[in-house]
Amino acid sequence: MVETSDIRVVRCGGSKVNLTPPIISSDSRFVLCTSGDLVKVYSTRTEEWLHSLQGHTNQVTGITLNPANHLQVYSCSVDGTVKLWDFIDGILIKTFVIGCPLFAIYVSEKHTGVLFLHVSMATDSKNECFQLVSVHLPKSAEQEVEAKEMSAVSSHISKNPSCTAFGRGVRVHFFFFLVWKGAKNAFTCIACHPTDDCIATGHEDGKIRLWRNFIHKKEYTYSTQHWHHNAVNTLCFTPEGTHLLSGGIESVLVQWQYGAGNRKEFLPRLGGSILHISASSDGQLFCTSHSDNKITVIESSFKVCGVIQGLVKGDAVLTDLMIDPRSKALVLNGKPGHLQFYSLLRDKHLYNLDIVQQEYIYEAGLDQFEVVKAAFDIKGSWLATVEERGKKSSDLEFFLKLWAFDERTQSFVLNTTITAAHTDRIISMCFSSSEETTMLVTAAEDSQFKAWCQGADDQNFWSCDFVGSYHKLNPTNCSFSADSSLLAVSFQEVITIWSPDTWEMLTTLCQPPGVIRDLCFGRLSCSKYLLGTTTKNLLCCWNLLTCELEWSTSVDVSKLQPDPFSENVAAFSYQSKHTDLFVFKPSEPRPLFTNKNVCSEKVHRAVFVPREEPLNSCDESTQWLNRSQLYFLTQNMDLLTFSTATEEDRMLSSSKQLVIDDSVAVTPFYLLLGKHRQQQQKLNTQSHPVSDKPQQTQGSVTIKELLHTPAHVLPAASVLCSMFVNSFLISNTGEMDSEKEEEDSEEEMEACDSQQELRAQGSVDEVTPKLSKAQERELKRVRKTDFSWMAGLIDSKP
Repeated sequence: MVETSDIRVVRCGGSKVNLTPPIISSDSRFVLCTSGDLVKVYSTRTEEWLHSLQGHTNQVTGITLNPANHLQVYSCSVDGTVKLWDFIDGILIKTFVIGCPLFAIYVSEKHTGVLFLHVSMATDSKNECFQLVSVHLPKSAEQEVEAKEMSAVSSHISKNPSCTAFGRGVRVHFFFFLVWKGAKNAFTCIACHPTDDCIATGHEDGKIRLWRNFIHKKEYTYSTQHWHHNAVNTLCFTPEGTHLLSGGIESVLVQWQYGAGNRKEFLPRLGGSILHISASSDGQLFCTSHSDNKITVIESSFKVCGVIQGLVKGDAVLTDLMIDPRSKALVLNGKPGHLQFYSLLRDKHLYNLDIVQQEYIYEAGLDQFEVVKAAFDIKGSWLATVEERGKKSSDLEFFLKLWAFDERTQSFVLNTTITAAHTDRIISMCFSSSEETTMLVTAAEDSQFKAWCQGADDQNFWSCDFVGSYHKLNPTNCSFSADSSLLAVSFQEVITIWSPDTWEMLTTLCQPPGVIRDLCFGRLSCSKYLLGTTTKNLLCCWNLLTCELEWSTSVDVSKLQPDPFSENVAAFSYQSKHTDLFVFKPSEPRPLFTNKNVCSEKVHRAVFVPREEPLNSCDESTQWLNRSQLYFLTQNMDLLTFSTATEEDRMLSSSKQLVIDDSVAVTPFYLLLGKHRQQQQKLNTQSHPVSDKPQQTQGSVTIKELLHTPAHVLPAASVLCSMFVNSFLISNTGEMDSEKEEEDSEEEMEACDSQQELRAQGSVDEVTPKLSKAQERELKRVRKTDFSWMAGLIDSKP
C-alpha cells in the first residue's frame, strides 16, 4: 500500500461563481466573482475569463472594491486572511492575517482604512451565530501583516450577508425576524438608499418595504410594494438612487422607480432564480447571479449584453459524470431538463443540450421532468437519455430517448423516443463497448432488462431486440465487458452472465450477503475479472475463467470507477465522516495507491478523463495517473481532481520556455514575431562581429516598450498607430545618405554593365557612351517640359 504526498487533491475549476455578489469595476469593463479559492476576472464585453487572483488556501467568501483606489479589490476567505489585489494585472499587494474564518466583507467610504467582517462567534460551537466586527488595517511596508485587533460592532446577526448593508456612512443591518399575525414576513435581504434616509427590505412573503425616518425610533414610516409571489432574495439601489432592483425565484429582474409607487419594469426569463444583484458605480451595467451558477451582465436599458456561465450546480447530479468521446467535454445534469457540456481544459461552459424540450416553470414543489440517466456509446455517435417525472410509482412518467450525432450541425439530434420502454423506473443502462455493433441495455424495476438495437431501415430507428429476467427479481445494475462479448446483470444478490450474440445465460455468480450496488469488468490484462460492491460493505472480485470468487474485502465503497485506458480501478470509501481513495488492479488485492481523507463528504460521482499527453512517470505511486486523470464530485457540488508533482513541474517548465527575452513581455503579438526576430538576430550575428554590433535604434526601443506595456494603460489605438508607424520611419539625414548610396551603387552597376557590353562588342572606341541614370532622369524632365509658349512668339514675328 502506497501513500505519498506527491499527489494532492486540487480544485480543477467548475466552482461556484454565485456564492457571493459579483462586483463590477468602476469603468464597467470587468466583472469579478469568487470561485472556490480564487477570484476570477471576466471581461464584460467578450464574456471571456481573463485571469484569476490566486493566493487564498480556502473558500473565498467575499470581495469588495477598495474605495480609496478603484483599481484594487479586497477579498476575504475562510483561511482567515484578507488580501488586497491589483485586479487589472493580477498582482497581490498585501495580505492581512485576521486569524479566524471570515464569511463576508464590507467597506464604507466614510471609514478609510477600516474593514467590516462577518466572523463566527466564539461562544457558538456549531458556528451558526455570527457577529460583525471592524478591523483597522495597519500601515506597514511588509507584504504580510497581522491585523488581529477587532472591535465588535454587533452580535447575533444573520448568517446571510444580504441582511447587512451600509449607507450614507451609517451602519444598518437586520439580524432579527419580525413576525406579524397572519403574515410570513421574515427579513431576507436589505439595501440602503445612497442619498435618502430610506431602507428597503425584502421579505419571505414576496413584499418589499421601504422604511423612512428610521433614525427616529418612534416616528418611522414604511410603504409596501408587492410583485414577487415568493421570497425576495436580493435588493439593490442604483448609484443615483432613482431605481430599486429586486430578484427572486421567478428569475425576473424587477426595476422599481423610486418615489413613483408601484411603477416598475421587468426583464424575464433570465434562467435560474436570482440570488444577487450588483450595479456598477456609473450605473451603466447591472449583474445578476443565479442559482444555476450563472452571471448575467445587463445594460441600464434592460438589455442582456453578456452571460458568464460556470459549471451548473444543482441540488444533486442525477446522471453520472460522463466524458463525450468526441469533444472530451464533461457531461452531466445542467439546468433543468438539459445536459451540459463543460470543457475541463478551459474551465468553460460549452453548450446545453435540451433533453426534455419543455418550458421549465420555476416554482417550488412543482413536479416536472428531469434527466435522470444518460450514456454515450464508445464512438460518441449515440447518446441515450432517460427523463422522468413523478416520485411515486403510481404517478411515474418516463421516456427513453436516443440521440444521433449530426456532423453538419455538430450536435445531437433526437432520433427515437420510446414512451413505454419499461413498466417501471429504469435504474441502470449502458452501451456495448464494441465499435462494430452498437447496442443499448436498460434494466428497470419491472424485473426485466432489455437490449435495444438499430433497425434495418434507412432512419436507423431503435427497437427492442431481447427481454431478459431472472426469477422475477429486480435488476440492480448492468455492465458490458471490454470486448462486449459478455453482459453482466445483477439481480439483487445474484449476478447473471449473458452472451449478447445468442442471449444465452452462461452462468450465475452467487454473491455473499448484500444487494449488488456497482458492477464493472476489468480492462486490458485484467479483462477476465468482474468486480462488484454490496450493501453489506463488501468488495468482491470474480475470475470469469474459473467462475469463482478470486478475493473479497470488507470496505464500504460508495463509488467504484474503472479506468477505460488502463487496468486500474478507483474505489471511494466513506467511513468516520471522511472519504478515502483506493486505487488497485483486479489481479491483486493490494492497492497501488491510497489517499486518506480525500474529502469530508461521500463521493457518488467520479470519472477518468484521458490525457492529451501521457505523463510517463516512473514513480509507482503516480503511474495510475499517467494516461488518465481522475475527477470526482462531492455532495457540496465541488469538482476535485488529483495533481502530481511531475505534472506541475511540466507545466512550470513549459511556461518558462515561452520566456525567450526577459525584456519583452510574452504576448500573442510577441509570439507572432518571435520566429522572425530570432532569424534576424542570427543573420546579424553572422554578418557583423560582436564589437561592431550597431546600437539599437529608437524604433526598436519603441517596439519593446509597446510590447512590454500592459494593454489597459496604453493610449487609444488612433494615437498609438501613428506613433508606432513613425518609429519605423528614417530621419531626413538618413534618407539623403541612403539615396546617395543608392545612386552610387547604381552608377557602379551601370559602369560594370557598360564595360561588359563593350567587351562583348570587341572595341571601346567604336561604341558611343551611354547616359547615366542621373542624366536620363534630367533628360526625361526636359522632354516633359511644355515649350508651346515659344510657338506663339514665333508666329507673332513680322
